[in-house]
Amino acid sequence: MELKNKVIWITGASSGIGEALAYVCAEEGAKVILSARRVDELNRVCTNCNTGKDNSLVLHLDLGDTEHVEDKVKEVVEKFGRIDILINNSGMGHRTLAVNTPTTVDRKVMEVNFFGTINLTKAVARQMQQQKSGKLVIVTSIMGKYGMPLYSTYAASKHALYGYFESLRQELFKDNISVLIVSPGFINTDVSTKLLKEDGSAYGIKSDAQEKGMSAKDCARGIVSAIKTNRNHKFVGKYEIFSVYVKQFFPKIFYKLMRKMTK
Repeated sequence: MELKNKVIWITGASSGIGEALAYVCAEEGAKVILSARRVDELNRVCTNCNTGKDNSLVLHLDLGDTEHVEDKVKEVVEKFGRIDILINNSGMGHRTLAVNTPTTVDRKVMEVNFFGTINLTKAVARQMQQQKSGKLVIVTSIMGKYGMPLYSTYAASKHALYGYFESLRQELFKDNISVLIVSPGFINTDVSTKLLKEDGSAYGIKSDAQEKGMSAKDCARGIVSAIKTNRNHKFVGKYEIFSVYVKQFFPKIFYKLMRKMTK
């Protein structure tokens, strides 16, 4: 698949992996729709994409607001006539012990990461069914394959996305719509600074693992490569992605390491 002139909608495009995806897709000659809650940051990213007004659209989107999703899809279709690729990249996390995590935080994480994502996906998928073509991309996490201490609900939301999009892939095959699940490891972004604490405030600290992680641009290139080669699944990261295989083949060692991390 070539991305030139493809209409690509990227959520969470105001920073991190989403911002990097916007630049890589623009470099490929795609028409980009950039969505997130922070419109000022989206405008900055759009300017940096240098695609021109005819080939880009800044679209405010809060995945916690499910009432206006259909209107957002209509706005995109009115401008570009179609949606070729949706990259679900928006999300949020927390850093709290499971038993101390308020239900309000649990629900907020699930509302954005799971329910908000699938609501947008369903609305876009219906448009793609009319077109008889399209690609849905979901950026999950290696924590969709296992849980880690202090990230229980975040991991749960990513596990849920795996199950949903694996099922959706089979349902939409007849409509010529494909699904790509991407599982990043530690990517060098500021996402850890935005993690919710028990009181709902931001954690505010960048983790060492992310500081040493793969660059957002390299991550974006890996995702775009998987899109172009029509992959079903893609792990993106450095050495940490091998933890999935450690869990599968050496579970005792894996869980021992997890317990050490808890301490």
